[in-house]
Amino acid sequence: MDGLYFALAVSLALTLLLEAGFFFLTGKRDRKDLLLLLLANVLTNPVVVLVFWLTLWQPGKIPLELSAVLAEGFLYQKYGRAFKRPYLFSLAANAFSYGAGVLIQRLI
Repeated sequence: MDGLYFALAVSLALTLLLEAGFFFLTGKRDRKDLLLLLLANVLTNPVVVLVFWLTLWQPGKIPLELSAVLAEGFLYQKYGRAFKRPYLFSLAANAFSYGAGVLIQRLI
C-alpha cells in the first residue's frame, strides 16, 4: 500500500507542476484560472491514478484520462475566466502532462 501512496503523491505533484507549466506556456496569466487548474487536477488526478492502480487494466488508461479531460474541461468552461476553448485546453494540458510523465518514467 505504501507504493500506492507514493504513486499518488508523485503523480499529483508532477501533474500540478506540468499542467501549471503548460498553463504559462500557452500565455495564460490569470491567477484565478491557475488556481482553478490546480484545484481541478487535485480533484481528478488522484481518482484516475487510484482507479488505474486498483484495476491495473492497461486499456483503462484512455477512458480514465478522457474522464479527467471532460471533468476539467467542464470546470474550466463553468468557472474559468480566460479559457476560450476549455475542453481543447484540457485535452492539450492532459496530453502534455501524460506524455511528459511517460517520458519521465522511461528516463528513470
